[in-house]
Amino acid sequence: MKAVLCKSYGPPESLVFEDVVSPAPGPGEVVVSVKAASVNFPDVLIIQNKYQVKPPLPFSPGSELSGIVKSIGDGVVNVNVGDAVMGCTGYGAFAEEIKATADRFFPIPHGMDFPTAASFVLTYGTSDHALRDRGQLQSGETLLVLGAAGGVGIAAIEIGKILGARVVACASSDDKLAVCRAHGADETINYATDDLRGRITQLTAGQGVDVVYDPVGGAYAEPALRAVRWRGRFLVIGFAAGEIPKMPLNLPLIKGSSIVGVYWGDFSRREPARVAESMRQLAQWWAGGRLKPHISATFPLARAADALTLMANRQVKGKVVLTV
Repeated sequence: MKAVLCKSYGPPESLVFEDVVSPAPGPGEVVVSVKAASVNFPDVLIIQNKYQVKPPLPFSPGSELSGIVKSIGDGVVNVNVGDAVMGCTGYGAFAEEIKATADRFFPIPHGMDFPTAASFVLTYGTSDHALRDRGQLQSGETLLVLGAAGGVGIAAIEIGKILGARVVACASSDDKLAVCRAHGADETINYATDDLRGRITQLTAGQGVDVVYDPVGGAYAEPALRAVRWRGRFLVIGFAAGEIPKMPLNLPLIKGSSIVGVYWGDFSRREPARVAESMRQLAQWWAGGRLKPHISATFPLARAADALTLMANRQVKGKVVLTV
């Protein structure tokens, strides 16, 4: 089989596309023939040895995929050969086949195509865990989404609206903000041209926001934290800007607010029953037309480096998908 391989740490163009041996499942494992795999920002970091997960070299990047179960190991009961599944594996998805434990995969909802399914589990799972579980977002509250035109950002907009929140979407260009409005954002802020904190103050009549969803970090994190109202929650999703901000801890003190970490990867390993419940709810929302993953570009598997370069350069709206 063919696979995209990281043999030494570096930028996307350092990846190679080579033949490797097809995997065989061990006890509790399945092998999936990959039909589609989506690109996420951690994929850019993991090939540069900048992510918290550090697989041994060589490895295939890619964490989010969909496909058909090819074979199963002893003890697997949740999937069968021939099932259409979607899943999140941490790495290994940029290949024609992938082996992982069976609990990493979920049935694809009826009617969902493979590219959409490959854009669903990690993206929507992260935002659902963040907003319903960690952020306890309530109807009538105001949600501020940074990096709102990315995959998890769009998911946060859609889930925020389902939960009854007023959603303020922030992105770096007007065309990205147009995508945010198309997915339900009530208000938008272009933080390349607007004063972020001043615009938040204006949109909330000086009251601030209840929840901040931040997958970006960098220079926008502290102004957003300063705009949180009494008992607000600042959700730390990731650091797509590259810089991990250092927050003044007097800010949550004087607001009675919380800085809350959101790490879906460990959540999925530690609390699989809750993840399964989340996937069932998300599938129902999708079936009802309330969730609509935005796929802005597709590439063949052999052009994974091009897709990762788009992500690294922050040129992606929604999701970019590799097809096999």
